[in-house]
Amino acid sequence: MQEKHNLILIGMPGAGKSTIGVIVAKHLGTAFLDTDIRIQTGEGRFLQDLISRHGISGFREIEENYLLNVPADCGVVATGGSVVYSEKAMAHLKSLGPVVYLQIELEPLKARLGNLSERGVLMTPGQNIDMLYEERRPLYEKYADSVVSTAGMTPDQVVALVLNLL
Repeated sequence: MQEKHNLILIGMPGAGKSTIGVIVAKHLGTAFLDTDIRIQTGEGRFLQDLISRHGISGFREIEENYLLNVPADCGVVATGGSVVYSEKAMAHLKSLGPVVYLQIELEPLKARLGNLSERGVLMTPGQNIDMLYEERRPLYEKYADSVVSTAGMTPDQVVALVLNLL
């Protein structure tokens, strides 16, 4: 791992990126950055409001701008699930540190997500979570330096696996 202790977490919404990221940052004694929160704070709106207002392509532009401005001393970064749609953003994030894909199986993911309309999940009209999962999985695998399966794991067990990668 890089001297600055940067680590980038990618994966589906509900995979545990924010939860795991906070705990890993505590273990490493470094900063934690949640890009979804950074976007919401910077724009003064919830993600779903931004998607409704700007559409999918407009939201992706907003997201990409924020991701391209993630600083070199970012610490542990939990990204939004749609980060992998931007090659430029992923190239920038990969330059900051290793990218770990927190992989979750579809059924536990569905149980965790609950009401998608309130979560700000970037989905095209008519797309369901099964379709989104199949669309994004190869992208997460493409950009990941490491994959950590969260299947049947507690957050502490996932954290231990992530820390062992470093």
